[in-house]
Amino acid sequence: MPADTPLQNAVALAYQAGEGSPKVVAKGRGLVAEAIIARAREHGVFVHESKELVAMLMQVDLDDRIPPELYRAVAELLAWLYQIEAEHAEK
Repeated sequence: MPADTPLQNAVALAYQAGEGSPKVVAKGRGLVAEAIIARAREHGVFVHESKELVAMLMQVDLDDRIPPELYRAVAELLAWLYQIEAEHAEK
């Protein structure tokens, strides 16, 4: 990888109904980000790629809930995820 290539970032969120907002359960750069993504895919977790959203979520401390400013963006992400899961369940 060339020296001027930016490292990949990854953030993993967890959400349980009734728990309030999602929280950051893993985050990292470079090899750690690659491991987070690989682990998600190994477990059948869909990976959504949005550099802008990841950049904002990287600012949230590990084990903290997402701030209200990110509710809409994360809600749209969750809606996308539920739609993908429903489509896979139908197949």
